[in-house]
Amino acid sequence: MHRLQRRDFLYGMSASLGTVALNALLQAEEKTAPKSPNPVFEKPLASRDPHFKPRAKACIFLFMEGGPSHIDTFDPKPALEKLHLKEFVREDKQVSAMASGKRYYIKSPFKHRQAGESGISLCEHFSHLSEVADDLCVYHGLQAESINHPTACYHMNTGNRFGGDPAIGSWMTYGLGTENQNLPAFIVLPEVAYPQGGSANWSNGFLPAYFQGTALRSKGSPILDLNPPAHVTRETQRKNLDLLAKLNQADMHRHPHEDVLAARMESYELAFRMQAQVPDIINLDKETQQTQEMYGLGQSETDSFGRRCLLARKLVEEGVRFVQIYAAGWDSHDFLDRSHKARMKAVDQPIAALLKDLKERGLLDETLVVWTGEFGRSPDNGIRSGRQAAGRDHNAKGMALWMAGGGVKAGHRIGATDEIGDHAVEVVNPIRNLHVTLEHIMGLDDNQLTYFHEGRFKVLSQTGGAVIKELLG
Repeated sequence: MHRLQRRDFLYGMSASLGTVALNALLQAEEKTAPKSPNPVFEKPLASRDPHFKPRAKACIFLFMEGGPSHIDTFDPKPALEKLHLKEFVREDKQVSAMASGKRYYIKSPFKHRQAGESGISLCEHFSHLSEVADDLCVYHGLQAESINHPTACYHMNTGNRFGGDPAIGSWMTYGLGTENQNLPAFIVLPEVAYPQGGSANWSNGFLPAYFQGTALRSKGSPILDLNPPAHVTRETQRKNLDLLAKLNQADMHRHPHEDVLAARMESYELAFRMQAQVPDIINLDKETQQTQEMYGLGQSETDSFGRRCLLARKLVEEGVRFVQIYAAGWDSHDFLDRSHKARMKAVDQPIAALLKDLKERGLLDETLVVWTGEFGRSPDNGIRSGRQAAGRDHNAKGMALWMAGGGVKAGHRIGATDEIGDHAVEVVNPIRNLHVTLEHIMGLDDNQLTYFHEGRFKVLSQTGGAVIKELLG
């Protein structure tokens, strides 16, 4: 028989007393600590009231991965015409090797024009987007903090450059839930190749697993095995799910704070409910021929992105809270003329169709559409492969994005970059302020949308931010 030593006895007693004291302290703190306004309920994705009257109730986030050049899309810089190919040396050792050393300026290979009654500047290859220019609020004052693709993507999508935090869509659905319990609340429409950083761009992070983005396939059926085999009836599926839930109930009672199993069970239930509604939504062939042609379906340049834009419209129409679409290929260090032209032509018609379609259906006012990349491009380039190349390096100091719908200031250009597009000089804001603004448009207060994790209440903005009021109508 093991004899308890005096030292072990005292240690055990002190540990027990410490536990009692700690529990008492935690209970006291629990009574006085501010509560999260949006706790995880038994139905975590149930629709919930916003903090105040929202301008929009859904968001479609168009992410142009790779860093589109503001200079060659929405922010023309005539001053670069005179500086084209002029060489200089940047010796600032605090900037990255990509932006230091021997450099030369690059003019835009594209022409720009003023579109709509508002006269917003657009590249010539945005011919369809020019038709909806008066619905756009183009913002030139945003600044990022990283010029590395993965960290910059994480920053724009989650607020944290190093990943691991919840995505914007996760925060939105945590705060607001969804209006359709038969569909995922946060849906991601990627390309065949995932963006840099992978699925962490739409992770739930430290939020419960319910709030992770659901990625649909870009080719073939968006969801595999949606329908059961012919010999399996819905009654059989229902009985199987009920039995599985019963078997898991004891484990969930033993570990009430572990949400992974509960989230997995909910995903099974959601998949069961989706079988009744999703087939009609993802079947784009049921759309009219006119609608399919408007989005560019069947055309080699626009079919892939057009299908995802049309699907996004159908999803928000059915009550999905947040849809994110990815389009890569904007990382144009060289062959700028060819690469950026191809990317603009791939997204131009589908995006214009999306805005027109939402507007005709009365959905644009209540749907926020955002177009952005992870950073902008530089007005100059470095010597690449021993020669000059018509391209641009990464630039976190200046970029362009636009928003439409959701009560933003349509038909306006807000902020500005300097005369060569190197950095923002008017209405300058960091990414966290953009995130706070997006929350505000959806009726959420960043200071109230909190989640207690690792000893503190965390928010999307990380350290707090301010609404960019100049963007709001």
